[in-house]
Amino acid sequence: MSRLKWSDALSLDMPGMDDGHKTLVALLDVAHEAPDLALLGHWRNLVTHTASVFEREDLWMNATRFSSTHIHTTQHKVVLQVMHEGLSPGESGDLAPVRQMANELGQWFANHSQSMDAALALHLRKTGYDPATGVLSMPDDISLQACPQA
Repeated sequence: MSRLKWSDALSLDMPGMDDGHKTLVALLDVAHEAPDLALLGHWRNLVTHTASVFEREDLWMNATRFSSTHIHTTQHKVVLQVMHEGLSPGESGDLAPVRQMANELGQWFANHSQSMDAALALHLRKTGYDPATGVLSMPDDISLQACPQA
C-alpha cells in the first residue's frame, strides 16, 4: 500500500484546515519511518495532533450548524478511539497493530478529507465562517438550516 503524502489533491483551499491536515500527514509519515523504539512516541504525537484537528473541526461544525455534524463527529470519535486502542498492544511490545493502523489511517484520512472535510470547507465558505476568528459574516445562511444533531 502506498503511503499518504501531502499534495494539492488534499488541499481544501482553507488554511485553517489545510495547515492541520498537512501536519497530520507529516506526523503520520514520521510514524511510518520510526524505528521500533521511537514508534509509540511518534504515534502518541500523531494521536494528540489528530485529536486537536478533530476538536477544532467539531467546534466549527457546531458553530455553523453543519447538517452532517453528527456523522462527521462520529467518524472523528471512532478513529480517535481506534488510534488510542493501538497504544495498548504497542506498550506491551506488539508494534504490529500500530504499524497496521498507520497504513490504514493514511487511506482513511485521504477519503475523509476529500469527502467529509471538503463538504465542511464548502459549508464554512458558504456561511462566511472564518475559522481563525470564529466570526460568521453571513449568519442568516445558517439560521435557515436545520439545527445540528445532538
